[in-house]
Amino acid sequence: MSVPTNTILTGDCLEIMKTLPDNSIDAIVSDPPYGLKFMGKDWDHGIPGKQYWEEALRVAKPGSHLLAFGGTRTHHRLMVAIEDAGWEIRDVIMWCHGSGFPKSLDVSKAIDKAEGAERKIINSIPDRWTQKGNSYNFSTDREQSEVNVYGGAATEAAKQWSGYGTALKPAWEPVIMARKPIEGTVASNVLTYGTGAINIDGCRIEGPDPHHNYGRTSSDGMFNSKSNIPFNTPQSGRFPANLILDEEAAGMLDEQSGVLKSGKLSPENNVKESSGWSGGSYSNRVKNTFERNSGGASRFFYCAKASPSERGAFNKHPTVKPLSLMRYLCRLVAPPGGLVLDPFSGSGSTLIAAKQEGFNYLGIELNPEYVEIAKARIASLPTNLSSFQ
Repeated sequence: MSVPTNTILTGDCLEIMKTLPDNSIDAIVSDPPYGLKFMGKDWDHGIPGKQYWEEALRVAKPGSHLLAFGGTRTHHRLMVAIEDAGWEIRDVIMWCHGSGFPKSLDVSKAIDKAEGAERKIINSIPDRWTQKGNSYNFSTDREQSEVNVYGGAATEAAKQWSGYGTALKPAWEPVIMARKPIEGTVASNVLTYGTGAINIDGCRIEGPDPHHNYGRTSSDGMFNSKSNIPFNTPQSGRFPANLILDEEAAGMLDEQSGVLKSGKLSPENNVKESSGWSGGSYSNRVKNTFERNSGGASRFFYCAKASPSERGAFNKHPTVKPLSLMRYLCRLVAPPGGLVLDPFSGSGSTLIAAKQEGFNYLGIELNPEYVEIAKARIASLPTNLSSFQ
């Protein structure tokens, strides 16, 4: 039985995966439902249970990796389901985005509503989603160009609870990394199936220019004696970490460290002063110049959030992941020329990322509307793709 490749299948992924042969998938990268009832969507009513990940385990080759996004309140249930299905939990990647959509209930408004008191409309402002290039209110799927701004509390009880809510703003999401148990040793498994390892060098974080003169010697032990670059930054780049940042999270880290990654500076300004290291303690007498990308946000993979052009026209899916993030994750776990499965493919970001990285892909999606959106997004890609655009 052959596996359909470079296509999207419409239907329940549990049933469709049952039609796929054993040991036929090289990697699984997916953004399944978080079980938060996000924006009232039916598809987010619960966490995919053990049976889904058992079927995914069966179709995956020994040593294949699984990457599954989860919600901060529910990822423990997702992880347990994956582990109980037979996967080996290898790590949890933290994707810090700093710009999540708050889902807190305004207690004061809720009190007014319960009392039947209506607040006055005092203004209207452009819809924040419209500003991102999407003209839909994701909770209703209706076009919405403006939202109303209401005045203060209408009742005395509501005034007492003004400013109170029920939840924090989400600023990070976990990505569970699991692996199907290997057969024999890692070396023998890799040679037999082409799976079992992750692409460290292909996902290294770009470091300082090895030809740049950093103005420091190696006498203090902080620099490589041959190239005068920071000792923890080989020319091949920094070792990939289990932390990923977007531009807002990177900007916050930049601001605290004084190390630029998320913005732009002219070359002559792209330096900072820092105390030197001398005799086991910092010396205030010696000032040395560091390249700004020697620390801060540049120590971790950095990606901008999904842009309107990435989403595509009329993409109503509310949880589109950045393509640079999905490309990085596919590149991390899929072997060269491998087949990447996304059983919860949504509007197709994983599939697009896999194609852009030179992998084959197979998507499964229950919602026919999202399938058509994904197909349109994939069809709009250029025919000649470079692996590292």
